[in-house]
Amino acid sequence: MKIYRVGGSVRDELLGRPVADRDYVVVGATPEQMLALGFRPVGRDFPVFLHPVTHEEYALARTERKRGRGHRGFVFHAAPDVTLEQDLARRDLTINAMARDEEGRLIDPYGGAADLERSLLRHVGSAFVEDPLRVLRVARFAARFGFEVAPETEALLERVWQEISRALLEQHPSQFFALLHRCGALAQLLPEIDAVLQSAPRRKVPGANALRVPLLRALDASAAAGDSLAVRYAILAGKLGESAAAEARRSSQRNLRLATAVNRRLKPPAEYSGLALLLARYGWRIAHADELDAAELLDLLLSVDALRRPARLEQLLRAGAALRFARTGGGGAHDATAEHLRVALRVIRSINAAAIAAKEATRRATAKRLRAARLSALRRWMSEPRAKQIGEKR
Repeated sequence: MKIYRVGGSVRDELLGRPVADRDYVVVGATPEQMLALGFRPVGRDFPVFLHPVTHEEYALARTERKRGRGHRGFVFHAAPDVTLEQDLARRDLTINAMARDEEGRLIDPYGGAADLERSLLRHVGSAFVEDPLRVLRVARFAARFGFEVAPETEALLERVWQEISRALLEQHPSQFFALLHRCGALAQLLPEIDAVLQSAPRRKVPGANALRVPLLRALDASAAAGDSLAVRYAILAGKLGESAAAEARRSSQRNLRLATAVNRRLKPPAEYSGLALLLARYGWRIAHADELDAAELLDLLLSVDALRRPARLEQLLRAGAALRFARTGGGGAHDATAEHLRVALRVIRSINAAAIAAKEATRRATAKRLRAARLSALRRWMSEPRAKQIGEKR
């Protein structure tokens, strides 16, 4: 029988942090031998014992194999022939897969000490992805130590995006995020979104409906409207920097910072991350498009590349409609504002860019003349009565 101190106590000791709890692995023993030595069994799924004097945990060396769904779907094998290296191999991160023997010698078969030196979180083996809770543990360790995640480990974490994207496409995506918030998982996975839910007022009713959060209502409204995943993700990530009560022009920089952080964490497809950033930067202007002057309106449409990608403008308008519904309970005002943008786009597209380019000698002169023509057309249109401005829908 050999006894090794393992896991977090070895890691924290190497980091110079206080060691609170010590866990031990026993190699070469049977449950009967542990009982004969006075250890008290406490493990339900695998043999874990409490020391008769210190009451610290001693677990028999074991291996595990995935057999079912979730973090409980594992079958464990504990036997005297299981080695320390095999036991350490089933652990999540290299920095948690180190041990010290009874003489205090460090045993580090997977390079945990070197990863500590590099401030790196790296998984031990391919079985890492079999336990969904390990994603949360990595996020928690990143938050605790400020470590970077190794590229190969981060690639495995991309499964988080797959689950979130599926949840966004469900009929009630708000329930997914509200539940993660209530159980504390959202603070680990997406702290930017958790902060929005944390600051929301509560009703005196249990469950997800206790959260009066415009973000969650907007997600459900978008789902009810049948919006695409890109639109729903833009709603999720694009407006996190604004108060629950109202939008503000000055919030765009904070929106951008938080949307960038969520994009970096989830790594969605470029189309989705790009749409979220556009909503973060231009969401206020889109919602108040009918308050903009001609130059601001032209700049907005050019900034979102509406001339070349009108479908993307429609995605932004649909996201805006859901957000407006969540705040006000209605979409009439937003519908008029959205139509204002659609008609403005038709006005500037009516200008013949090729004809102007044919008359100018340089690109700079063409751009200047084209902008002037578009502004002139917008101003003429904006000076007309409101009924004529909106016109008929395409």
